Amino acid sequence: MKIYSLLLIFFFSMFGSSAITEATIHSEKIILGSGCFWGAEKGYESLPGVIDAVSGYADGEGVRPTYREITKLKNRFNPNNHAEVVEVTYNKNIISTEDILIHYLESHDPTQVNRQGNDIGTQYRSIILFSNEEQRLMILNTISIYQALLTDAGYGKIATEVKPIQEFYKAENYHQDYIKKNPNGYCPDHSTGVTFSKDKKGTSGLKPPFAEATFDNSSLLKGKHILVMVSDGYCPYCEKFEKEIASQYTGTIPLVNRTASQLNDLIIKTPKWATPTILFIEDGTEVFGNQGYMTPKEFYKALGKFKLGNTEAYKVAFADGTDARFCKEYEIFKNTPDGVFVDKLSGAALFDTKDRFNSSTGWLSFTKSVDDSVYTKPDNSYGMRRTEIRSVTSDIHLGHVFSDGPNGMPRYCINATVLEFIKRADIKI
Repeated sequence: MKIYSLLLIFFFSMFGSSAITEATIHSEKIILGSGCFWGAEKGYESLPGVIDAVSGYADGEGVRPTYREITKLKNRFNPNNHAEVVEVTYNKNIISTEDILIHYLESHDPTQVNRQGNDIGTQYRSIILFSNEEQRLMILNTISIYQALLTDAGYGKIATEVKPIQEFYKAENYHQDYIKKNPNGYCPDHSTGVTFSKDKKGTSGLKPPFAEATFDNSSLLKGKHILVMVSDGYCPYCEKFEKEIASQYTGTIPLVNRTASQLNDLIIKTPKWATPTILFIEDGTEVFGNQGYMTPKEFYKALGKFKLGNTEAYKVAFADGTDARFCKEYEIFKNTPDGVFVDKLSGAALFDTKDRFNSSTGWLSFTKSVDDSVYTKPDNSYGMRRTEIRSVTSDIHLGHVFSDGPNGMPRYCINATVLEFIKRADIKI
């Protein structure tokens, strides 16, 4: 239950029913169907002024309102099938019906009939069920304006059905707050990219359109890039990817965000209906991609494949390999000037030249790591008892730590192939 609802309950308990009636007199319900209700429900809940959003079924006849029944093959093209919908309860003092409808139209493709993207069937139809005449008139007006925008953008006729509310059936509990319960997924993004302006009001009372300029992707047409396809609207998985990975990433391959409508001039083969979608592109062409949220471990393994290929560095990083003694990278790094060695994939600082020493072993050696940059784990492979060192950010294998360093200090024995070097003068603060 949202905080707003809890406050109303508290208000009722303190001041009685007459006071709470006054506080909630502007509460209204509207039922919206735009394909799968999982992402839609979360999107409505994110809007200020929305009291509650509940996934459910509506507008069916002769079909039991359960997920199992509406998804059966015999009901897939049954015109009397229930639609997957979200019942939105909102406070008109905080958010208008108009703004709810704008969010609804911008978040899916209302021109598609009995489908949204790869979800096909009558249960995925676009539909609005209204509570009163004021809502009905606002719905028709909003759709009329949006139709003009879609037509200008080359889309067909809006197929959204508009009907009064008859009956709403709450969906099974496991469908409620589905995205919150399943943190490692994706948000379906079937939006057209056609939007209302965010800054002005038109004479109709609705926000007039703005023309989105063709996005400049010239910088992505040469070299390697990581492209994260994000949503125009609310996407908790995009936020999670940004917080847990993108915000901490400082690697040498640039990471950029784009929406599905901003991919012009790029050759993309992965479908564009899920956010986030992580695309690894070279010279403007996708090499491979992943739909949905990636954990840091999954992301860096994919990045390792993209950046390192089938090299010794990849084997060291992901198969716990070991550099050859006095390898090429060791010879390059053993006498570098003042600076920091960083994770070859994430760019995180791992070791400082101030802590480097010559162990004569043929591997880079340090007395310590940068604080909180690595972690250790037991390694009993090859009949030995050692302590492995791994990067906190990317989880790649770095080497081992021993107790035979100078003056009783540790010796971090590190593979040079999984490192990059940055001069201290070039470190960005």
